[in-house]
Amino acid sequence: MSEFRPTLRPALGSKQPVASATFGLSTLPEGTIIHVLARPGEQDVAHLLASLNGSDPHALRPVSPDQWFIVRDAAMPHQEMKGLFAALEPRASGVDQSHGRVRIRIEGKTAQRALSKGTALDLDSSAFPVGQSAVTLIGHIAAHITRVSSDAFEIIVLRGFAECLWDDLTRMGLEFS
Repeated sequence: MSEFRPTLRPALGSKQPVASATFGLSTLPEGTIIHVLARPGEQDVAHLLASLNGSDPHALRPVSPDQWFIVRDAAMPHQEMKGLFAALEPRASGVDQSHGRVRIRIEGKTAQRALSKGTALDLDSSAFPVGQSAVTLIGHIAAHITRVSSDAFEIIVLRGFAECLWDDLTRMGLEFS
């Protein structure tokens, strides 16, 4: 009997980047996304995660109380992921979400205005500074937004909604491109 090997295709592989002088939309590498959940009552798990995570300033993203995403551009080798999960125990657990979520980058001087068309979040830099993350709706789609620079955001969305969100974001940016 032959061994089944699934073909992995990028969720947004057929989508072309959108670029203008003030607005850009692009896919990001389908690297690593790990959802970390702290055990009830555990303290300072964020400090533990920061110490395990390295120097990337936006690799650790809060999701909700006692939950975080660890995000990396590159795929994490199995042994490294296994070591990370072991280092989390018994204070937290990790779940590999790399194949279930997709990252999209929206950037440029008008990115905030375009993104504001679809979400109720106050994306002004005084209310949503660089490094801030939030779970919200963009239209009807649940998404996790992080401001990664003064004029750029990363959006994490469930893989099955990525293409629809991409189309929505493209429409939101039409007036700027």
